[in-house]
Amino acid sequence: MTRWNNGLDEVERVSPDITDETNALPARYFTDPDVHEMEKDAVFGQYWVYAGHANCIPDSGDYFTRTIGDREIIVLRNHDGEVQAFYNVCAHRGSAIVEETPMTDPGNARRIQCPYHLWTYDLDGDLASTPRSFEEAPLNPDLEDEDVPELDAEENSLMEVHSDRIGPFVFVNFADDPMPLAEQAGRLETELESLPLEEYQLARRIVSEVECNWKVFGGNYSECDHCQANHQDWVENLELLESELEVDDYHWVLHYKHKEDVDDEMRIHDEHEAQFHYFWPNFAVNMYGTADGYGTYIIDPIDEGRFQLVADYYFRESELTEEEEQFVRTSRQLQEEDFELVERQQRGLQSGAIAQAQLGPNEHTVHRLHLLAQEAYETYDA
Repeated sequence: MTRWNNGLDEVERVSPDITDETNALPARYFTDPDVHEMEKDAVFGQYWVYAGHANCIPDSGDYFTRTIGDREIIVLRNHDGEVQAFYNVCAHRGSAIVEETPMTDPGNARRIQCPYHLWTYDLDGDLASTPRSFEEAPLNPDLEDEDVPELDAEENSLMEVHSDRIGPFVFVNFADDPMPLAEQAGRLETELESLPLEEYQLARRIVSEVECNWKVFGGNYSECDHCQANHQDWVENLELLESELEVDDYHWVLHYKHKEDVDDEMRIHDEHEAQFHYFWPNFAVNMYGTADGYGTYIIDPIDEGRFQLVADYYFRESELTEEEEQFVRTSRQLQEEDFELVERQQRGLQSGAIAQAQLGPNEHTVHRLHLLAQEAYETYDA
């Protein structure tokens, strides 16, 4: 049963059994600013988080920046063709080095140079050079030039962030000793690496700021019980035949079977279905059933009541055909319909009326999302 706010503060941790009445995360975890601050470390500082697409930095020296929580990183392709990630922080006095550079408009540099005092780094992060003023001490009467220590390139390198890939998808992890990406990804890694994802190019990015907690949108994405009532145009035009949910430890996928006469060549995968993968904590991969392409969502929290949705679309060519343009318009319509739903839910959660909601028996993917959040909080507090 739903637990209303009756002044008794009667909430409990998320029950592992979905049939228990306390099967949802208490409402304050969607509205409390302290929870948002805690999640920067407990969630986004401990798990593998999507950073970007390797196809967007194809050449040596290509880079883009990404901000995850309060951490700003540089994702770049080094001289050996490998993708690495570093904190966007100079080893000298901690200045941010490069300005915000979106994945859609990456920069290119032979070396990474901090504009503050011109400390310069190789593409593998090692310190390459400093100005002469760091090799001599003419302005310091207490120090002779020959006593100035030589800076060690590796000891003064950029601070690297753990990074790994699934196909072209680059992930980062800020933990000191993170679990392997393959362990967190589970079956998702095998399923995605069986597809020719590298053959597709980023063709469109749509960024939206939405007035709700990121987990509210994550929960909405993870189920489609709401689709019949709220996405009527999509459901009617697509003629969905059946759906199925599969849940892994940190990943779940929604399958939607389509009408059989959908052209087989109009999809990247072989089955007569669309697949919507959610990868904890905030990444989704959309394998469409009616387009030769795929999409990704990044669900980035801004604060406890807002998040930014970054929707990227990948097609064979970066120049969209009219059919693909229409596909993106339809996808955008679905997003806007979902935005109305999740913002309405957020208003209800912020009203203070409800202390702990409840989930239905088929919302086991949402239940999994709530359990993972609770597990992250408890591990962080331990």
